[in-house]
Amino acid sequence: MERLLRLMPADSGLCFLVVQHLDPARPSLLSEILGRATSMPVMQAVHGNPVQANMVYVIPPNHDLTLTGRRLVVRPWKAPRGHHLPIDTCFTSLAEQLKGHAIGVVLSGTGADGTLGCRAILDHGGRTLVQLPSEAAYDAMPRHVVEADNASQVLALEQMPAALMGGVPDPGASDALLQILLHLRQATGHDFTQYKKSTIARRIERRMQVQQIDDQAQYLTLLHGSATESQVLFNELLINVTQFFRDPQAFEVMKAHILEPMLASTPRDGVFRVWVAGCASGEEAYSVAMVLHELLQAHSLALTVQFFATDLDADAIHLARAGLYPEAIAADVGDERLKRYFSKEEGGYRVRKEIREMIVFAVQNVIKDPPFTRLDLLCCRNLMIYLGPTLQNRLIPTFHYALKAGGVLFLSPSESIGGHAALFSPLHRKWKFYRAIKGTVAKSIPLDSSLSWVPERTSKLPGHPAKMTKDTNLAELTRRALLQEFGPASVVTDLAGTIQYIHGDTSRYLRPAPGQASLNVVDMAREGLQLELRNAVHRAAGSTETIVTPPLSVVSDDAVRLVRLSVRRMADTPAGERLLLVTFQEQAQPGHAPAAQASKRSAAPTRERVTQLERDLAYTRENLQASIDELQDANEELSSANEEMQSTNEELQSSNEELETSREELQSVNEELVTVNAELQAKIEQLGDMQNDMKNLLDSINIGTIFLDTHLTIRRFTRDAVKIYRLIPKDIGRPLADITSYLDALDLLVPAQEVLDTLIPREIELRTTSGNWFLARLLPYRTLDNVIDGVVMTFHDINTRVANEQAVQAARELAEAIVDTVLEPLLVLDHELRVVSASRSYHRTFNTSAAQTNGHKFYELGDGQWDIVALRDKLGTILERNTSFEGFEMLQDLPGLGPRTITLNARRVNGQGARPHLILLAMQHQPSRT
Repeated sequence: MERLLRLMPADSGLCFLVVQHLDPARPSLLSEILGRATSMPVMQAVHGNPVQANMVYVIPPNHDLTLTGRRLVVRPWKAPRGHHLPIDTCFTSLAEQLKGHAIGVVLSGTGADGTLGCRAILDHGGRTLVQLPSEAAYDAMPRHVVEADNASQVLALEQMPAALMGGVPDPGASDALLQILLHLRQATGHDFTQYKKSTIARRIERRMQVQQIDDQAQYLTLLHGSATESQVLFNELLINVTQFFRDPQAFEVMKAHILEPMLASTPRDGVFRVWVAGCASGEEAYSVAMVLHELLQAHSLALTVQFFATDLDADAIHLARAGLYPEAIAADVGDERLKRYFSKEEGGYRVRKEIREMIVFAVQNVIKDPPFTRLDLLCCRNLMIYLGPTLQNRLIPTFHYALKAGGVLFLSPSESIGGHAALFSPLHRKWKFYRAIKGTVAKSIPLDSSLSWVPERTSKLPGHPAKMTKDTNLAELTRRALLQEFGPASVVTDLAGTIQYIHGDTSRYLRPAPGQASLNVVDMAREGLQLELRNAVHRAAGSTETIVTPPLSVVSDDAVRLVRLSVRRMADTPAGERLLLVTFQEQAQPGHAPAAQASKRSAAPTRERVTQLERDLAYTRENLQASIDELQDANEELSSANEEMQSTNEELQSSNEELETSREELQSVNEELVTVNAELQAKIEQLGDMQNDMKNLLDSINIGTIFLDTHLTIRRFTRDAVKIYRLIPKDIGRPLADITSYLDALDLLVPAQEVLDTLIPREIELRTTSGNWFLARLLPYRTLDNVIDGVVMTFHDINTRVANEQAVQAARELAEAIVDTVLEPLLVLDHELRVVSASRSYHRTFNTSAAQTNGHKFYELGDGQWDIVALRDKLGTILERNTSFEGFEMLQDLPGLGPRTITLNARRVNGQGARPHLILLAMQHQPSRT
């Protein structure tokens, strides 16, 4: 909204009403926020304020904003049943008050508020602008308006100011619209002038937007010069909105209560004829064919089915013949029918051949082309809602003509038979199934019909009358002659009194009624017969008894005759039509009284006159009572119809409440999903950062790592793990046992399984075939919930350490070899004067072993033979001052040699780092002097 107001000029001459879904419990700062985006004055709407150009009025929270005249109406919203729809309320008010000067603009938002309001604006001649759903932050509101075909223009936000400044429709646009339709009729041969103007105008407006033309007169000029655009417009005006099994409950009713009884009553060698008019791309026709096929298979019927499906659009018929539909039809068809009647192909599902071959698809204009006849079932759904009243009144009698007696007409819930109740009897009011009522005289087509397929009557007599050879039937001739001579004048009517057949001369009793031509026997009755005849027909239609009236005075040819009426029910016709026989029996006139008594009779009424008056009064009472009964019946029917309407209204209200509740829940869920989506997006970004950090961390420490699951299958691995195993990215998900390693005769699977079983970590030094050394650490993989879910194997490079240890070991071995080679006894002492090692010559000279020497203190060797205070001081001085001594002599008793003088030489060997200093002590013994 801020972007739109920034783009609008401050002197546009328009007045803006801003309606948004605001928090009802908090004050709104919307007017202050929008005020920063435009130089136009922005204020919160106040009840009663007049609307002014170049102003922005913002709806207050928890209120409805409407218009009365040129003043604002701001009323608090009282929560009745249903959801608060302030946009629909405002748009509907604008449409009613401003007519063609109202413009509805729908921008980003959730839910479907505004869809019905846009419909109201279009119906009153206004315009609706809708933001491109792909551009909107939340596309639900604009998408609902577009899908409902309630958008005059679907634009990007930057294009809306130019569209708003384009003004309101030209008052003379209706004339231009009529000229466009007349041109289209001349160019294509199809007349759309009787279609609903709102639908036609929207589709023409859509083509004008594509051609970037604002004026209908300019578009008419384009049509005159472009046959291609005329054809494109014709295709645009065709209505091709359909789906499989639209209104599934209607098809269940059709299957169980309509088709099944009709098929059961059809002879086994009979023909069942079906016509789907306005089939579009064939979904409706195939739906009916599937239901028919299911019934024929279920009851093992071998009937011949003649199935016709027609439409005005040749392209749609081509698609219907192909029978290939997108995968989205699965939701409408259902799994069972999808498997049974469709085959999966690239790009969607194709109707199987056995169903396609049932139907004959053809291009037909149902308005002017002759219909199929003798039909058992005629389906025409959601076609008449696009037609004007004139076309509807022509089409219903056409459908009646096409159906045979007892045939069924199937319409959509939004359609009805209108004022043609005499042609059909309702079978199911909710889903609009009607049974055709046929008479002995074809009266389906109105007398003023202009349908081109109705044959013209000819007054020319044939040149040679047809001759029929037939054996003479004397009995039949005699019967006809007697009936003609002695039979009373009679007429046959239906239960409503419409004449079907006339026998004898009825001119004395019936005459053409003035006004529009009618064959109703009551309307044609002469003076004196109408009241009694109406009563008798009514009573005879409701019972099986014969109704006979007393003699009635009828004025005919300036004479008064006494006529007795007899009305009785006849046997039903083979088509099931119920008929009445009305007989006129003329009675003899009573004799004239003598002249002498004439004055006396005129002076005072005789008993006979009183009796006659009493009888007339009784008849009048009976007629009045019959009229009262008829009125009561009509009232009861009206009451019943009213109750049905109330029940239907309650059901609709209940359904509407459920829909509103569902929509509120969906909106709440949508808002929650938006929040959850934002949170998930943040977590995804956070997880991506963590994964990047982890990858860089593992790559920087140069430690090969393999993550295994509980089945020792590879989950993931780091870059340096390829130094141990021959791994590639596609190995994720494969067992580690399938991967070849570079290890020198060592299998890590066994210790890995032991770690998984015992949960005790392990460390193993291993060597690769290339001579590199690694320290393998095997640890259990623990989740954040402290659940063991695999093994982690890490490989640390220890080549340097191994090389150092090997160097130290080599030096040690070299030193020991040197020490062992020297003939003089040698000892290596640590800082505590414990023996670290002793040479072989020492063990040999003093007859001792390594076990008796290594690790023991120097003063404890040889039963304390070296425990001399002066020697202690000398050795202590060496450690403290880094000095040495030579030539320290002492007398020792050597095994096998006896007393000998031992000369000691000592030197400190400096340690490095944490390594302590050592003392190297060499001994020399002097030979005996004796």
